[in-house]
Amino acid sequence: MIDRYSWVAVYPELVLMVMACAITLVDLKEKQRLRPTTHWLTLATLAVVAGMNFTYASHGNTLYGFGNMMVVDSMASWLKGFAAVSVLVALVYARPYSASRDMLRGGELFSLSLLALLGIDFMISGNNLLLLYLGLELLTLSSYALVALRRDDSQATEAAMKYFVLGAMASGFLLYGMSMLYGATGSLDIGEIFRVINQGLFEHKQVLVFGLVFIVAGLAFKLGAVPFHMWIPDVYQGAPTAVTLLIASAPKLAAFGIVMRMLVDGLLPLATDWQQMLGILAMASLFIGNLVAIAQKNLKRMLAYSTISHVGFILLGLMSGVQGGEFNADSAQAAYGSAMFYVVTYVLTTLATFGIIMLLAREGFEADQITDLAGLNQRSPLYAGIMALCMFSMAGIPPLVGFYAKFAVLQALLATGSSLHIALAVFAVIMSLIGAFYYLRVVKVMYFDAPDIQARPLQAGWDVKLVLTANGALMLVLGLFPGGLMAICAQAVLNALRT
Repeated sequence: MIDRYSWVAVYPELVLMVMACAITLVDLKEKQRLRPTTHWLTLATLAVVAGMNFTYASHGNTLYGFGNMMVVDSMASWLKGFAAVSVLVALVYARPYSASRDMLRGGELFSLSLLALLGIDFMISGNNLLLLYLGLELLTLSSYALVALRRDDSQATEAAMKYFVLGAMASGFLLYGMSMLYGATGSLDIGEIFRVINQGLFEHKQVLVFGLVFIVAGLAFKLGAVPFHMWIPDVYQGAPTAVTLLIASAPKLAAFGIVMRMLVDGLLPLATDWQQMLGILAMASLFIGNLVAIAQKNLKRMLAYSTISHVGFILLGLMSGVQGGEFNADSAQAAYGSAMFYVVTYVLTTLATFGIIMLLAREGFEADQITDLAGLNQRSPLYAGIMALCMFSMAGIPPLVGFYAKFAVLQALLATGSSLHIALAVFAVIMSLIGAFYYLRVVKVMYFDAPDIQARPLQAGWDVKLVLTANGALMLVLGLFPGGLMAICAQAVLNALRT
């Protein structure tokens, strides 16, 4: 018999699932091109789900449901709330763009986005290997369909095929690693896996180590770390920009969540092993991401390699939680809290960046080349200013939130006192300086290059203008006053570690 607390734990997910089905049915009778009923129902659903998750987070309680298969702690609630807000903002930006490209012939954009968010929630709250994998597959299958939403666009179809093939391979890696983990420990429960490994109750260490390698490889693909990054540039460039934003934002929160559940909650006794792997992935991501981005002329492709470099910083935070095989709550809180802060602020910046790109696009024209931003300041100082804030934040220039995110990760690395971590921090700073070039190049094009004489004045609906302005302002406010969000992340991580 399922107890009452099991249902309480999944109330947000139940709302998402029911409303995704209801919105699909309601959309069948929607006749208007912009699908206002479907759109506003979806936004209302996302707002309610975000409110529910933030309410759970504020209470600070930890709930287990369905035989410990699902855990709802403050970290899960905050991440799920941020993910819901991220999808909401992305859909506000995406609606005019999608309507002009005949992507709203049906309500698939909205229903698939809700189903993808449902998968994200299961990835973040999963406390069982099967539930984590089901959440991952729900997210990825919805993402494949979203990328191919423009059926008549050969570039989008090609991107969807590449994403599907590589995604299937990565899912196979992860599932194979999970099966080996189950074979070594005899359990699918994350807590039980931790207990068995921590007490040395397993018999076949080789099976456990091989399982760990496959799991890290699968997770690295979902994060987009080098050398498992091949899909990111092609999918970012080939997918419609609205879908690119959906893939580039909320799923990063899910990737962080599943890494925390599997590596930190379940495999913490093997931290010495997986931290070394994360260190190699981080260095390769920082190096390849920043250097290759310099050569890009396509804006979306440049942002894809930028994403890879940011993943390197996230991995640096995750690899500094345990030192010398000894777990320390304070250092773990600082390391994982800084990584969570980095993910949240990266998503915030990404939303505004792609929001501007979609605003510049028009029917028959994709603003996906860096030169398409030429003279943006003369056309709209407001939008040029928001885009400049995005670029400066991603480059890590104070007083924007991207600077504090990088600083928090570097501080966690240096606090360990390890010579290796100090060297990694220096390497990360050098790579950030190199990366500043391609961000500043975008700012130079906006402010100093002449605009296209055929460029029309930018027009945006009140909802897009309001959300975009608030999005840009948040990057500055959180950069000036980062303490509140940093405290939320640190406390959420500490709560997760205690459970």
